[in-house]
Amino acid sequence: MVTGKTEGETVIVVRDESVSEASERVDHWLLGPVIFWLAIATALIHLYFNTVSTLSELWSSALHFGLFGLICTLTTPMFKARTVGGKRLALGGDILLGLTALVCAYYLIFFEDDLYQRGFNFSTGDWVFSVVSVALILELARRTVGWFIPVLCIVALTYVAWWGQYVDGIFNFPGLSWETVLYRSYIGGQGMLGSIARISWTYVFMFILFGAFLVKSGAGDFIIELARCAAGRFVGGPGFVAVFASGLMGSVSGSSVANTVSTGVITIPLMRKAGFPARFAAGVEAAASTGGQLMPPVMGAGAFIMASYTQVSYLTIIAVAALPALLYFISVAMFVRIEAKRSHADKLEDAAAPALKEVLKGGWHFLLPLVVLVAALVYGFTPTYAAGIAILSVIVASWLSKSPMGLRDILDALAMGTRNITTTAILLITVGLIVMVVSTTGIGNTFSLMITDWAGGSLLITILLVALASLILGMGLPVTAAYIVLATLSAPAIYSLIAQSQLLELMVSGNLPEQAKAIFMLAAPDKLPLLDGPMDVTTAKQMLALVPDTFSSQLLEQALSPETLSMLLVAAHMVIFWLSQDSNVTPPVCLTAFAAAAIAGTPQMRTGFTAWKLAKGLYIVPLLFAYSPLITGDFTEMIQVFCFALFGIYAIIAGLEGFLEHKLNLLVRALMFPLGALMLWPHGQLLIDGAGLIIFISVLVWSSRYGKRLSGDHSGNNEGSANAA
Repeated sequence: MVTGKTEGETVIVVRDESVSEASERVDHWLLGPVIFWLAIATALIHLYFNTVSTLSELWSSALHFGLFGLICTLTTPMFKARTVGGKRLALGGDILLGLTALVCAYYLIFFEDDLYQRGFNFSTGDWVFSVVSVALILELARRTVGWFIPVLCIVALTYVAWWGQYVDGIFNFPGLSWETVLYRSYIGGQGMLGSIARISWTYVFMFILFGAFLVKSGAGDFIIELARCAAGRFVGGPGFVAVFASGLMGSVSGSSVANTVSTGVITIPLMRKAGFPARFAAGVEAAASTGGQLMPPVMGAGAFIMASYTQVSYLTIIAVAALPALLYFISVAMFVRIEAKRSHADKLEDAAAPALKEVLKGGWHFLLPLVVLVAALVYGFTPTYAAGIAILSVIVASWLSKSPMGLRDILDALAMGTRNITTTAILLITVGLIVMVVSTTGIGNTFSLMITDWAGGSLLITILLVALASLILGMGLPVTAAYIVLATLSAPAIYSLIAQSQLLELMVSGNLPEQAKAIFMLAAPDKLPLLDGPMDVTTAKQMLALVPDTFSSQLLEQALSPETLSMLLVAAHMVIFWLSQDSNVTPPVCLTAFAAAAIAGTPQMRTGFTAWKLAKGLYIVPLLFAYSPLITGDFTEMIQVFCFALFGIYAIIAGLEGFLEHKLNLLVRALMFPLGALMLWPHGQLLIDGAGLIIFISVLVWSSRYGKRLSGDHSGNNEGSANAA
């Protein structure tokens, strides 16, 4: 991918032969319409699955695999062909593979009863179709997301069936027969057609289709215009436009790279025109677009997978995710504000931007589908059914605009939604194989125990280890896959440590419930009187260590309510979900930053480091999930944590940048770090937090006045120089 510039704007020129050949197929006079109508049929079939269908989940997952396997083979070439004959050969092979995917799906549907009766005793047909299905999904994954996931799946499957028995230590696995491995991978509804595939054809498909309808109706343009007129005229306004627009667009699209490309072509040139450095402008767009996967209601596919893992309702998850997402976007905006002051990137008088009143008057109806979606969820509809209602509301709402959606627009939106989810669908089906291996071998629990052992029972070190693992996995896995793998492996460890910290607080305060004391009566009856009153942390840890591991889960269940335990599990998954996003903005592989760099015409790796610096919220906010009631507390506690965290992060950013409203001296800059940590630290002392807040606001006011005085002196000197001239 190279870039060229025309009249101050960057134009992306794609020179990737595989992408070019894929475009040729989509635009081909015969194959193009076939792909278009196949995508529409696939969308309609999935709408049927999610609304009125009574088909079994296995059948729906099988058809999901077959249909998207066919679409993927038609739209993503097998190899780069340089000649006409080579292109025809690739197309013929792709059509054959696509039809094979459909046949594999129908084999499972038509012979399901026979397959269950035979069990692990495979017939010839069972061998052929199970091997072909697994090999085919690995090939499709290679085409869409590269070699890393197929290789990881092959390593995982062979570990179960072959080389696991030769591994010494805790990872030794005696092994299963290939019949059992293939049965669980293809037939048993545990692997590629298991729970992860079900999430793909239900939640993920419906919400991506909802986003496609919104974009097709014109909501994307409305979001950008709303951001321009709402934030564009403030100091550093174009940077705020990027943050605001990416947040709004990301809440619908759930894709960070698509978010970068769709909003960055407008926001990056605006920021450069206002005076921001090009690399900083690209970094802002990359960091803000990464936050799109954190912003409800879509959150990529993460919210749906989290709901499935934790058994907590999707509505609850997006409700508790709102404040942290807002905290992240404000943290990026803080960098923008500081850079605007430092670079003198003042407000941009954008003559093309209409008034806020005019934008709302012409596009208020675009907000109606989001209102309908939330109302349907609150009313009690399932997320998939609510998404279906919201899709219909997009069509109805468009009739209130100057460009109502007609039949052609609806068909285009159906096709667009199907095309948009193809890569994600293939990815999630493939990742199901890894999840099957983890659950079959118990390696997830082993990995969690190993992390806990390495960390020495420290929650902070555990989170740091998971952050490192997420960064390494993110170099080869998309963020959704990285989250699934990490959540399967390490969520139990983080959940256990967070729950234990809550238990320690109860013991230290002397508020341990009576039913929980009964567990200690069995473990250490001589120390039972200590539980009748407050104790120090060391004593509490010593008593907790006396409880056998077999009673640990029972102790938590007796000490903490089921609702609290559920939210602690959500907090553990939120930690992993946020950390899994860092691969978007962390070199050496940071696709979102690379996409922004292509638009801005800046060096990719240096842009990646800038985006990594601006996305510091990805590392700070997860600590609040683990150590504060930002997720688990009541509304008052959540707001309190949010407010102090806001200023705490601002103080840390000021320390990193050495700038507030003007350049800070070394002493004040050094003060910002402990001051920020003081407001972020979960000590539970409101008086200490308040004192830190007062000190920071005093520094901020002093910096603002001092900066204005310097600006006045500077402008006065300039005026005197001009008069003298």
